[in-house]
Amino acid sequence: MVYAPNNHRKKKSFMIRLSKHSDRDVLIQNMKSNVPQYFAESEIVEFMDYLNEHAEHYYVYEDHGIIIGSGGINYFLDEGMARISWDIIHPAHQNRGIGKQLVLYRINEIKKIPKIKFVIVRTSQMVYPFYQQLGFQLEFITKDYWAKGFDLYQMQMNIQV
Repeated sequence: MVYAPNNHRKKKSFMIRLSKHSDRDVLIQNMKSNVPQYFAESEIVEFMDYLNEHAEHYYVYEDHGIIIGSGGINYFLDEGMARISWDIIHPAHQNRGIGKQLVLYRINEIKKIPKIKFVIVRTSQMVYPFYQQLGFQLEFITKDYWAKGFDLYQMQMNIQV
């Protein structure tokens, strides 16, 4: 008799991967779906510029082949710093732990680079409690930085002991 184990384990329906140029339209639509609750209208153009000119590593969270979240990393090796940026989760999928998975995934990627000592995130008053729960510490606040009513909350996490 041959033993054949039952394979009843559920397959993962999601994946985190590097974004591709062909993802851009969906990424921009996800961004627009978060205006004005989390982003100012003027930030759409800034996000497009980031994707086209400044994204070093930009990741997407895909569930059943649909991009429902995204976020980037930029490295500043001379400063021993990395910055996570442009965390965007489609509103229909918020509060399900997707943002947390994306942040923790990127922090693990950053930790692979020995020169990096800390990670910063520049966010707003609407989202800073989320990052605080993940261990980021508030450094400073700048009123109306992103746009009127959208303050900058810069936060930092040390990743080397």
